[in-house]
Amino acid sequence: MIRKQKSTRGVPVSSDVCIGGSARQSTSPKQKVIAVIGYGSQGRALVLNFCDSGYRVIVGVRSRSKSRLIAKRDGIAEIMTVSKAVAAADIVVFAFPDHLHGRVFTRDISPNLKNNATLLLLHGTSVHFGFVVPPDDCDVILVAPHAPGVAVREAYLGDQQLSAFYSVYQNRTGKAAQTAFALAKAAGFKRKNLIKTTFEHEAVGDLFGEQAVLCGGLAMLIKTGFEVLVERGLKPENAYLEVAYQLDLIIDLIKRYGIEGMFSRISVAARYGSLKAGPEIINAGTKKRMERLASRIESGKFPNELNCLTDDQITQLNTALKGLTDPRLERAARKFARSKK
Repeated sequence: MIRKQKSTRGVPVSSDVCIGGSARQSTSPKQKVIAVIGYGSQGRALVLNFCDSGYRVIVGVRSRSKSRLIAKRDGIAEIMTVSKAVAAADIVVFAFPDHLHGRVFTRDISPNLKNNATLLLLHGTSVHFGFVVPPDDCDVILVAPHAPGVAVREAYLGDQQLSAFYSVYQNRTGKAAQTAFALAKAAGFKRKNLIKTTFEHEAVGDLFGEQAVLCGGLAMLIKTGFEVLVERGLKPENAYLEVAYQLDLIIDLIKRYGIEGMFSRISVAARYGSLKAGPEIINAGTKKRMERLASRIESGKFPNELNCLTDDQITQLNTALKGLTDPRLERAARKFARSKK
């Protein structure tokens, strides 16, 4: 049966459900059954895209997971516990949090894997650092989207182009790369937008990038700049507009033209100020601290800490993260987010 969808979000608007696929299922490559374990942002996007590409898809989540209701509303008929989903599948997709991979693999996935099953990882961390040790008879592949799940789904529906890393860790069938390409295509990634990597490089690069630059480093840079301006008399709303609000415009220029191209498209004052201030703010000392951070990741120290996180520690983490922002900045962000609607 075909699961009908809206033009922008893919949420079903009829009572028809995706019974693991659509009317195009007869042309689906290899007729493999996919179990997507987890139904968060990325898991949901992959399930819907795989279904719409003609695959039979099973969602594997905990029996009391709130995600079950979301999957049901999306029209997914086959929703099972993790162990049952794995037992029924030829391909198992790890779409649940990285810090749980080792525990869930040992308890629910490994004992129920079919012989010669394929494991599809969205990040290389758990395999590279040994938290998941695949059986010898499995193909183990990586497709790591360069976008959150919402963007992956919207790109699929809008025929937009996103990129992703891919890799083969274990190739027992001799066809692991072909499987990776087929699944990437079904998820919405064209072959020309797949960039080859290794599990090691994706794991280290992803963890380093989000900690040093994209999330941790950027958050502290914004917060510190915001506080400096507010301490010098600017209203919090004005300071927010100066140090944060325009970031998407600068990032868009960098993604389209590179850093040099971005500089050529901003004002003389901004270019001259960048030359004078950039190397003073981010200097050799910053690079040394980044190198120490990279070493903690490569050595396995940070991944081991991540792998051992408990629910209580994650609750504490969410509270501690408030120290990386400022309540005044958050109020300004909410104000201007509303003005954009």
